[in-house]
Amino acid sequence: MTSAARPLVVGVTGGIGSGKSEVARAFGALGVEIEDADAVAHAITAPGQPGHAAIGAAFGSQALRDDGHVDRDWLRAQAFADPAFRTKLEQLLHPIIRERIETALSAWRGAYGLLVVPLLFERGGGLRERVDRVLVIDCPEDEQVRRVVARSRLTPETVQRIMATQLTRGDRLARADDVIDNGGPIEALGPQVARLDARYRALARQGGLQRRA
Repeated sequence: MTSAARPLVVGVTGGIGSGKSEVARAFGALGVEIEDADAVAHAITAPGQPGHAAIGAAFGSQALRDDGHVDRDWLRAQAFADPAFRTKLEQLLHPIIRERIETALSAWRGAYGLLVVPLLFERGGGLRERVDRVLVIDCPEDEQVRRVVARSRLTPETVQRIMATQLTRGDRLARADDVIDNGGPIEALGPQVARLDARYRALARQGGLQRRA
């Protein structure tokens, strides 16, 4: 496949609780190929995988649960509290994640696909340069907090602290090529997804002439 004919890569991002997974499922229902950076991160840190070995070598048994799996809660807490720890963890895992994603994208055969990267702007591990367009999933900040509290054991204060480490809603929207408003009922997603699906297929037919530089 030549570079002109390769599938359009749409980077999907948004703040915590914005509904990125729900939007990805809606595109997937239309036959769109999806690659999720968080899912890749989980896969490469499973026992026997290179990310698991790298974490064990770098941080020792304290980073592992009794059953040998990576202790994600411990890693998350350390990364949140210590920027140097977070940087070290990202330096270990991002190259592995990037390699897996490149392999997956090379197998895409559709007109376009979605690459879901929650922190695409903040700490995308080089993936920002890999996408042709950026689709931001947007919703009001109080709704983000409500959703995350409802689905997790986190307090509203903890969710707000996490949000404070991410771009502001305004900054994220300013960097978007396309936006889906996910602040309302789930039924409102369908028309927006259908409109963008048609747009991305049209851009792909144009050979990428309108892709983001």
